[in-house]
Amino acid sequence: MTTHTHHPEPVHGIPVSPLLTCSPLKQRLYGADTYFQESHEQLADLTDDVTGFAHRHATLLLKPDAVVTRTLDAAMEWLAEQDFRIVGAATTRLTRTMIRSLWYFQWNLATPYRRRLAALFLEDADALVLLVRAGHDSDIPASVRLTELKGPTDPEARAPGQLRHLLGRYSYLLNLVHTPDEPADVLRELAVHFDHTERDRLFRSALADEDRTRQALHLADQLYAGTKPRDLDFEPAAERLRAALAGLPGLDPDATPRQLLEHAWEHGVDVDPWDAVIVGSKVLPMRHPGRTPVLDGAGAEEWRHHLDTVRGALT
Repeated sequence: MTTHTHHPEPVHGIPVSPLLTCSPLKQRLYGADTYFQESHEQLADLTDDVTGFAHRHATLLLKPDAVVTRTLDAAMEWLAEQDFRIVGAATTRLTRTMIRSLWYFQWNLATPYRRRLAALFLEDADALVLLVRAGHDSDIPASVRLTELKGPTDPEARAPGQLRHLLGRYSYLLNLVHTPDEPADVLRELAVHFDHTERDRLFRSALADEDRTRQALHLADQLYAGTKPRDLDFEPAAERLRAALAGLPGLDPDATPRQLLEHAWEHGVDVDPWDAVIVGSKVLPMRHPGRTPVLDGAGAEEWRHHLDTVRGALT
């Protein structure tokens, strides 16, 4: 008689609670993800309630486009109006590697144009990360609530009252702010941005429920001092681009903004990086049609149903 040896399923990472994400696929991938592991394990050394921490807190990334448009203060005022308190603040540099780490499971949608344009402006200035806590209990995680209040990536779909509507509806790429979709993403992205020492400071500040608004405002002033203010409106940028390329051999005088930018790239002409991003993000495709992200977030109603289901299974 032949005996079959049973081989256990290989273990690639740590368990991820279904209370941290609606997605079983995200549970599997994040359990083996270095960034998620680092943040989760470090936080577990500081509190017995990692899941509760991840539900009560969210992060808001104020990108370089928010810095140069001088809208950091307005974003902080908006947070207070939405009853979010700043309990941690730190600056971060969005390098090429960090950008790909943050959006690793979503950038399969990005076109080569988007990747090229993102590299032009995300590294131009530091960014600000705010760790925030909801001022009242909610039936959905703070990250889910903040993401809905923030508004969508599409500038035409934003509505009054949403943060992205308030700060400026420039383009798909120039959207000024980013929020992690779910509690699991909050933990993972803190590890993408910060090393062990900085995360320890942020975690301890949040666990102590410290008010870090003054520190956040001070960091905003420092970011302003290190950058020049910029106008991100399309028409002035297109005119500046046209003026910069005037007289270039082979350029059609009636070239469209897209033709201007592509001509500059083809001939290796240096143009203002912000103008390239402003124009390019309006006239070039930013995402491949028909593709879906490897991982995506979930809205408030999906989270309410998910929590009811998970908690019912646990009782």
